[in-house]
Amino acid sequence: MSRIGKQIIKIPAGVNIQLTETNVQVKGPKGEISRDIPSCLSVIFNKDENTLQILRKNENISSREVHGLFRSLVSNMVIGSSTGFTTILELKGVGYKANMDKTTLNLSVGYTHPIRIDAPEGIQISVEANTTIKISGINKEKVGLVAQQIRSTRPPEPYKGKGVLYQGEVIQRKVGKSSK
Repeated sequence: MSRIGKQIIKIPAGVNIQLTETNVQVKGPKGEISRDIPSCLSVIFNKDENTLQILRKNENISSREVHGLFRSLVSNMVIGSSTGFTTILELKGVGYKANMDKTTLNLSVGYTHPIRIDAPEGIQISVEANTTIKISGINKEKVGLVAQQIRSTRPPEPYKGKGVLYQGEVIQRKVGKSSK
């Protein structure tokens, strides 16, 4: 049995779960998320203990592959609807700055033109001190995808350490050319 898949998901107060045969819907203070249940798995909701458990219907390879993944996805749905997810990016470099125009992020990261990135539905982007970008939302996949999209505009380079970095990320610096 999958080590991750067999773990029980505890539901915090204020989060409601609605189950059908093919769908899990999670409602919480931050919002609502739903996901289809794979046909090889079943979800059991214990109202007394306020827990969810993911079980396999059979021991096929495909059901074993999906078991831990689906448990993690449902767990992220519960966490996202109750507390949400946040990723923070930092701009490092001379003249690098960011600002918001309603729901559009404008980046000046060393190109001749500003880069504009629209915030998808359900994702909030805010800029603090022109060099810190905060991305938050209830869907962990979307938050990570938007953060990676912003980071890919100017990935950090190893010689000067300039670029868009995750908060706390350490870039391994390379030594440049040495003169004789």
